Amino acid sequence: MQKYVCEVCGYIYDPKIGDPNNGIKPGVEFSDLPDYWVCPICLFNKDNFSPIK
Repeated sequence: MQKYVCEVCGYIYDPKIGDPNNGIKPGVEFSDLPDYWVCPICLFNKDNFSPIK
């Protein structure tokens, strides 16, 4: 499972954890996040995330 980092604030989206505080269950890949999902820290959209190598 690929992790992604927010280029604005450094938040790391880990699909193994999801974003339970915002209704995203563990196991949801970044590409499967809904279009309305935003970074839970800085509220920027998915376009500001990059895969962690």
